Amino acid sequence: MEVDTIRKFTWKINNFSTIKDKKLYSEIFYVGGYPWRLLVFPKGNEVDHISIYVDVADSATLPVRWTRYAQFRLTAVNQICPKTSITKVTQHEFNAKEVDWGFTSFVPLSKLHDPKCGYLVNDACLVEADISTDRTIDLESHELIVEGASDKVKGMEADYVKAAIDNQKTSITKPEEITTPSPAILAAPAVMTSPGRDKTKSTIQNSPTSQSSSLSDTIEPEDPKEEDMDTFFTSLEYELVSSKVIVSSQEEAKEALAKIEEALNMAPANLNELGKSSTLKEAFKILSSFDCSSIITCEEKAELLAMEESLKELPECAARAVQDMNLLSEKESVKLTLTRNLERSLLKFKEAKAEEEKVEQKIADLYKQLDEAQKNKENILTEKKEIFRISKELKMELETIGKELPEYEAKAKVAEEEQKFVEAEWTRMKDLISFIKEKIQI
Repeated sequence: MEVDTIRKFTWKINNFSTIKDKKLYSEIFYVGGYPWRLLVFPKGNEVDHISIYVDVADSATLPVRWTRYAQFRLTAVNQICPKTSITKVTQHEFNAKEVDWGFTSFVPLSKLHDPKCGYLVNDACLVEADISTDRTIDLESHELIVEGASDKVKGMEADYVKAAIDNQKTSITKPEEITTPSPAILAAPAVMTSPGRDKTKSTIQNSPTSQSSSLSDTIEPEDPKEEDMDTFFTSLEYELVSSKVIVSSQEEAKEALAKIEEALNMAPANLNELGKSSTLKEAFKILSSFDCSSIITCEEKAELLAMEESLKELPECAARAVQDMNLLSEKESVKLTLTRNLERSLLKFKEAKAEEEKVEQKIADLYKQLDEAQKNKENILTEKKEIFRISKELKMELETIGKELPEYEAKAKVAEEEQKFVEAEWTRMKDLISFIKEKIQI
């Protein structure tokens, strides 16, 4: 079987804006009998650009000093205006130390995610790679390079790409990035580097698609798998859309614009309710296939087609706004009720606080009375102790006297007898004096 030495591969990366992994690989495709794949850093390889490389898929199983030559052309496809797709060309001698090669700064992320620029349509990104392993083939002159473009643009691109490759340095270890100045290849200069040797595969399940060149036979298994058939027809659909002949007339474009204008004259919130989505979809389909290059610029056409997404989102946004405003009214009503309840609660709290202060004052007064009563109690206790002390002393004196009393009683009895004797003697002496006195007077 003949081995393809040149091939076009198209990779459609779905749900691009939701990818979380740092890098992801395409499925494997064969050129020159060798397995290749594309390597993409969706958020950039340490830069604010999407980074795109070609990778040797079987590098881990190759001998130590292996080399493999390839020249390749990488394209970030502008799905709205293909003529403005960004394309970069280089060649490289792959080896064990440089298993991948490409462009670190390919498309600025701000431009890539701008819906007006056309690189993300329905959140899908298209990356094309034209790869040749034949050193005798001028890649830029091959039909794969200009597939789907007009003859005039084909000639211009081929001339500029050839001039770019002729000016490229021949060193395979330090190649320069080639960015052709053709209007069909709008790319700012960037430093082309290898992203490293880390081979950890992405976990993003985006079902990337591949496409064979129409000029080269693809090596297909005799019994194709379901996945291979899906990949083939997805790529075929993109090719047919990209090369579709423009059929919409100016009158059809006018009618399409009138339908869009009619929709814009409606209230945004009512657009979905009136079932205009299918009509608008058809109108934008007509405009996308209308050749308006002589009337408006690609940027204006991209902005016009980007309006389709806005007409899907804005009515929903308006409906959400109405819902949010209604919700705000409900919340304000609830807030008013809660505020009134809080005011009543505050009033009750103040009343309870005043009552609490009165009770606390009473408690303070009671504590004060308790302190005074405690002091009185202590004074009484002190007085009791003093009385007790004095009483003990008096009792001791009484007991002492009680012991001495018999003696004093005996002495008092003797004294009483003596007093009687004295009184008797005293009376006798008085009587004697009175008798003698009477005798003298006689």
